[in-house]
Amino acid sequence: MKRTVIVSILFFLNFYLPVFGQAPQVPQVIDFAGLTLKLNDAARKDIQADVDAQYRSASHFQAKLDRVNLYMPIIERVLREEGVPDDFKFLAIQESSLISDAVSTSNAVGFWQFKKGTAEEVFLRVDNEVDERKSIVSSTRGAATYLKKHQRYMDNWATTLVSYQMGLGGARGYYKDKYKGHRSMDIDRNTYWYLKKFLAHKIAYQGQLGKMVSNGSYLHEYPIQGPSTLKSVAKSLGVSENHLQEYNKWSLKGSIPNDRTYTVTYILKGIVPERPLLASNPPSTNDNGLLPVKSNALGFPKITENAKKPNQIKINGIKGVVAISNNQSQLAIQAGISEGKLRRVNDLKASDPIQPGGYYYIKNKKSKAKTPEHIVQPGETLWGISQLYGIRKHSLMAKNRVYKDEQLLPGMVLRLRKYYKKNEAIARVNLTPSPVIAPARTATQQKQPQRTAPVESPTPVAVPVPDKKPANTPKTQIPTETKTSYREHQVKPGDTLYSISRNYGVTVSELRNWNNISEDNILSVGQKLEIRK
Repeated sequence: MKRTVIVSILFFLNFYLPVFGQAPQVPQVIDFAGLTLKLNDAARKDIQADVDAQYRSASHFQAKLDRVNLYMPIIERVLREEGVPDDFKFLAIQESSLISDAVSTSNAVGFWQFKKGTAEEVFLRVDNEVDERKSIVSSTRGAATYLKKHQRYMDNWATTLVSYQMGLGGARGYYKDKYKGHRSMDIDRNTYWYLKKFLAHKIAYQGQLGKMVSNGSYLHEYPIQGPSTLKSVAKSLGVSENHLQEYNKWSLKGSIPNDRTYTVTYILKGIVPERPLLASNPPSTNDNGLLPVKSNALGFPKITENAKKPNQIKINGIKGVVAISNNQSQLAIQAGISEGKLRRVNDLKASDPIQPGGYYYIKNKKSKAKTPEHIVQPGETLWGISQLYGIRKHSLMAKNRVYKDEQLLPGMVLRLRKYYKKNEAIARVNLTPSPVIAPARTATQQKQPQRTAPVESPTPVAVPVPDKKPANTPKTQIPTETKTSYREHQVKPGDTLYSISRNYGVTVSELRNWNNISEDNILSVGQKLEIRK
């Protein structure tokens, strides 16, 4: 009897308490995609019922919320790049509860619930090998394409949203031109149910975004050009094949074709990227929401001769040396300092290798750099940037509220002198096109900037030594074999040929030729690569 009472109480708390204690209340006015929606009491009652239904079961809500916070950073990024209002991210929750292989009664499939014909209209591949409706990146880009097309006719994001369910012809017939160009709408009991249901999802989840997934997971992206397989990629990333199959159900047979760049997603633990990474209304942006192209200041690191000690140099005005070995102990002897000081002034761990030919400091780096900012390039790390400008790594992180390499995105504007304010979003700019050209893609796909998976390990990569030695660089005694042979790079989880090529100032083709790597770009964790420049 006592056990029955306890179970009943737990059932009540789980099933009913969220309705009374947690569900947010529907306001009288809602801002949606630049529109002002005014709700009467009847509409608020209808929407509130849907909001309460989302919160009715605490366990079900938490499971759904975990999926929301796992996938939402990717959805937000793609919508931003495509110029679709951020509010539409809640539509994916409404459509599929963010279940990748969800199938509706009308045979619509995936995150955004596309039928096969509609998916192909927005350049998604659907066949017996690949179903991009189940890819969070591809399907979100397809949904953005679909919505933008309808918006050109509807000129009202609320009616455009309804057209996602009705179809363009159905929505135009239903609304005529009643709300075309309007920037406010009255929402009442007669408002189309799909719009009211969407508003319920927006209200239910908008206050829950940006929280850590309950098990500490973070969805990581790994762009790859095939042909390849999930099995090969799993080996490269150091994860199981089953894990990749679970989070990449778009690859129906475990293969990755070579017709375009696909994004493989997998889970990292305990890494939560700061959100939002971009300002919601950045000044002078272009169509994809990023600031105009900018470039980094040239000439860093600035290398000058240390007149007092011929075997030393100055790096950005700080005493340093060019490493002639890959061992910390030998480098400390070469620099004339202890190993502990070597690690401290260079932000190194005891296990970090030394890159022969790389620049290393023997005096403390500064809290500020001589240039105001740095534009993040694909594959860069916090350590590499701190070494490039002679700024302490912890100062770099604190100024930008970025504490993991995984939080670095190409085009992010890192400040090297001033701090980002507490609530100030980190700016991001367009990067100049990469000289490494991928195979032709569709017009929609070409808008997607090529992204390289951030390096997971903080193992440092030395700043590349220029091919031609500056006139004022000291004549460091470097063994003949170091000058004439090559450097060695050990592949870490998340490394790609592109990211490695950028770190060393070489091309992908050169890396392939030097190491006899085939066109599939697959690397294995721990693999050693020759860098001959």
